[in-house]
Amino acid sequence: MKGSSMRKRYDFSNSVPNPYAKRLKKQITIRLDEDTIEYFKAMAEDKGIPYQSLINLYLRDCAETRRELLLDWG
Repeated sequence: MKGSSMRKRYDFSNSVPNPYAKRLKKQITIRLDEDTIEYFKAMAEDKGIPYQSLINLYLRDCAETRRELLLDWG
């Protein structure tokens, strides 16, 4: 390719590991109740972030704190 800016070799000797590599995200499909989605969409709009990011933050907090779900089937 004439005029291409691609080099034949790159120098990565001064590179550093990606600090966010542990936080790479994996796309999944999850089924949520409509009222749950609306709750997070409203909160996300108020906070100015995407609702999927907000849901991820909540789930990450649960995982990091090892939060247990209290179920009462009455």
